[in-house]
Amino acid sequence: MKKLLVAFAAVAAFSAHAGTLTVAASPVPHAEILEFVKPALAKEGVDLKVKVFTDYIQPNVQVAEKRLDANFFQHQPYLDEFNKAKGTNLISVAGVHLEPLGAYSSKYKALTELPGGANVVIPNDATNGGRALLLLAKAGLIKLKDSNNILSTVKDITENTKDLKFRELEAATLPRVLTQVDLALINTNYALEAKLDPAKDALVIEGSDSPYVNILVARPDDKDSEDMKKLVAALHSPEVKAFILEKYKGAVVPAF
Repeated sequence: MKKLLVAFAAVAAFSAHAGTLTVAASPVPHAEILEFVKPALAKEGVDLKVKVFTDYIQPNVQVAEKRLDANFFQHQPYLDEFNKAKGTNLISVAGVHLEPLGAYSSKYKALTELPGGANVVIPNDATNGGRALLLLAKAGLIKLKDSNNILSTVKDITENTKDLKFRELEAATLPRVLTQVDLALINTNYALEAKLDPAKDALVIEGSDSPYVNILVARPDDKDSEDMKKLVAALHSPEVKAFILEKYKGAVVPAF
């Protein structure tokens, strides 16, 4: 009986400290990374629940509305723009990895092969659209009014010698239209979902100096909770670094 009471007390103590964290994530690689740390967090008394989203709006909306505890899908420039546009006050808890944005084509093997008047699609959100244009400017396809402005739009293009025709679409849809256009600027998480290999298939891709580190995001009141700290520690572990390097082969780069 005494052993049973001791065991019960241990379970009760564990339960008292156990918590549940519900985190929104893009399918690849975010949700995969979170699923990888689940067992380690369970040992720490944290029940991590991963809710997968394929858009860039609802994960922030639902965290702001306290329907979710955190999300993991975006970079700081996107979060800044979202907070400004929606009047929210979400904050970065930790940087985890970088997903270099790349330019892909199912018709051409080099940017130099693009014909005059080629159809180019870029993400329609302000930060990733600007990011795409900066990458094309760095590759010499266009010139921008300010080559450092991450919120550049097609209206800021000052030189377009190939007369590229730009169209803006939701980031998640870009892989699906790849065969219908000449060039698509695709975020790595969506490229991986579409079975593209950024290291091999991208005609041009961001370098390691990119500022677009993907972050864990929460409300200010949750930032320093014990469960959130445990999640951050798990995401910054040597095991996660090794997992990212092994699984994504350079298409996703640890940022810690």
